[in-house]
Amino acid sequence: MRWPFPRAPTKTMASQPRVRLGGLMQMTIAAVFAMTFAMPVWAQDFLVGPGAPAAAFPKPDRPVADIISPIWHDEKERDDANEPRQLVRLLGIRSGMTVADIGAGSGYYVVRLSLVVGPRGRIIAEDVVPEYIQGLRKRVRDRGLENVVINRGEPHDPGLPADSLDLAILVHTYHEIAQPYALLYNLVPALKPGARVGIVDAYRPTAEHGTPPDLLRCELAAVGYRQITFDRLAGSEAYLAVFVPPSVAGRTPPQAMVACKAR
Repeated sequence: MRWPFPRAPTKTMASQPRVRLGGLMQMTIAAVFAMTFAMPVWAQDFLVGPGAPAAAFPKPDRPVADIISPIWHDEKERDDANEPRQLVRLLGIRSGMTVADIGAGSGYYVVRLSLVVGPRGRIIAEDVVPEYIQGLRKRVRDRGLENVVINRGEPHDPGLPADSLDLAILVHTYHEIAQPYALLYNLVPALKPGARVGIVDAYRPTAEHGTPPDLLRCELAAVGYRQITFDRLAGSEAYLAVFVPPSVAGRTPPQAMVACKAR
């Protein structure tokens, strides 16, 4: 193992108190910790163990839409449709909450919900596309959003810390998830007791960038989730379905899952 500091001559090392070397090491460790905690929140990455592998789960028995754009459509048009305010009201998003935006894309909801949860809350912006992650980092950095963390997940695993979330949202992205059963299964440990999952999608087939509500309910129920509310969003052809997750132990085992067929 290479010594972390220049090695002094043997005579000098023997004549100096050993505590001096320990002091240098303590100073170095303290400096590393200071740098770590001084990093902006948006620059941090989670160190989370892998979830269950994708190969253990059934693949969806319906088309998976291509990821064609990080933006559902023009942000002003979405604002005019009052979509974010509807989600904040229907999901009860408030100051101090920790919310994960899974499939955050360009950060449309990230920048808006950051203001809602405030300095005591946190937004975790998760995506699987490196280019989107890079764009998210820039947008969050340029706006100085210190309560936002960027996290790169996998199609089968969002890679989020255990018991960290009050709410997870998937907005106009569920139909693009290549491994929905695995992702939903691996999301459960990150959800606190009483946490919910809100999914926004369009009343269209998955191949046309939507998810029929009955298909969505079936796929989440296959993992053990239970729908508690369903609302059509005003100003668009989209809906919001809210689910409560199973406990970690109550999840359907991967080998027992049966993929739902689109009707």
